[in-house]
Amino acid sequence: MRKLIAQQWISADGFASDSNGTTNFFEYPKYNTGWEEDQLMKNIDTILLGANTYKMFLEYWPDADPEKEAVAPALNSTPKIVFSTKLKDAPWGKWQPATIVNHDAVAYVKQLKEQPGKDIIVWGSLTLCRALAAQNLFDEYHLTLAPAFVGNGMRFLPNDKEWLDMELVKSKTYTTGVLSLVYRPQTKQ
Repeated sequence: MRKLIAQQWISADGFASDSNGTTNFFEYPKYNTGWEEDQLMKNIDTILLGANTYKMFLEYWPDADPEKEAVAPALNSTPKIVFSTKLKDAPWGKWQPATIVNHDAVAYVKQLKEQPGKDIIVWGSLTLCRALAAQNLFDEYHLTLAPAFVGNGMRFLPNDKEWLDMELVKSKTYTTGVLSLVYRPQTKQ
């Protein structure tokens, strides 16, 4: 079975977005140096996104300089599945391939995990991430902790998510103060 990975930037106080719904707290250029995302992309063949994250990524990644963003070519060519109840197709044609799914994301992802292929990743897309986490569908959580407090905002897990024991698989500290943490759930509830 394919692994489903949630990759989220979070603040030091545990929020994936601030009270205005932005991710400004992790967009400082000093936090975005020395990444090893290209290694992760070698194990991924499907990217899951919500419509808002897809639109945000579309504004940046298709034109990203591969000299500055080594992961850009792999990210740009990897198939994307966009979950939206409003979009009927992917009108933003320059970042393909993309498929729009308008029905039950949980059922769709359960079936997707059963198909042959490499790992599947969810970036950002907090509504989608929360729905999948509520059903314990994630096999790994890749958390990037920014050395910033936002005070209030939205978490990437549902507020009523029960305790889940995690195993730390990998960690790395960057000179910027950013921590990269990879966890696997130990028990499914």
